[in-house]
Amino acid sequence: MGMDYSPKEIAQVAIEKGTEKVKMSITTMFFLGFLGGSFIAIGYLACIRMIGTMPMEWGSFATFLGASVFPLGLILIALGGGELVTGNMMMVSIAYLAKKINLIQLLRNWFWITVFNLLGALFVAYFFGHFIGLTEGTFLEKTVHTAMGKVETSFWEAFVSGIGCNWLVAMAVWLSFGAKSFGGKIVAIWFPIMGFVLIGFQHVVANMFIIPAAIFAGELSWTTFLPNMIPVFLGNAVGAVVFVSMFYYISFKKEDNKVEA
Repeated sequence: MGMDYSPKEIAQVAIEKGTEKVKMSITTMFFLGFLGGSFIAIGYLACIRMIGTMPMEWGSFATFLGASVFPLGLILIALGGGELVTGNMMMVSIAYLAKKINLIQLLRNWFWITVFNLLGALFVAYFFGHFIGLTEGTFLEKTVHTAMGKVETSFWEAFVSGIGCNWLVAMAVWLSFGAKSFGGKIVAIWFPIMGFVLIGFQHVVANMFIIPAAIFAGELSWTTFLPNMIPVFLGNAVGAVVFVSMFYYISFKKEDNKVEA
């Protein structure tokens, strides 16, 4: 088993993983991307079921309890296998910075994984949320209130919130690379993901679940969906690419490359 990896070693692991990601066939991307979207949605569904009927007086303690089950989604993806565009924003971009892949490969990966994450999230929102009613009934108020909080933010607020979110989500993935055991990976993922949910940052794939859940219940319209997706996606990209990939690449890898050259 050995020691866990240092941050400098994690950077190398991330570059290797990002380089592998772009080689996936469209079929593989479909299945793993669908799983990624589904798992994040299931984590969010657990969160809604946790906080949905808690008394108002509990205030932010209720938020804490909901946030504490949300990491289920990324744990399933990272340990079980799944592709999540927000994690790939970090891995594939650091591979790009290391000149292991080109821009077309990066964009192709991000595009298809986003599409397939959306399918997975919609599947959970429709069949589990709406069809069997897990985000409706006594839980509808919390579902709608949560979705409204996402779609009512301005473009720039959603964008900046997206940066904060994926700075933490990309760090969760980054830390998980540092651990060699399942237990270590779970702990590494848990706190950054719990943190982003607790703070209230916006995650593009999580929003692909919660906003449609409110739409399927007839409480929101599809016209609110894309105006939220775009700024949150862009913010998530900046959070991962700039604050994780770029900062760590410059800190740990740039010097190495000069030495090699």
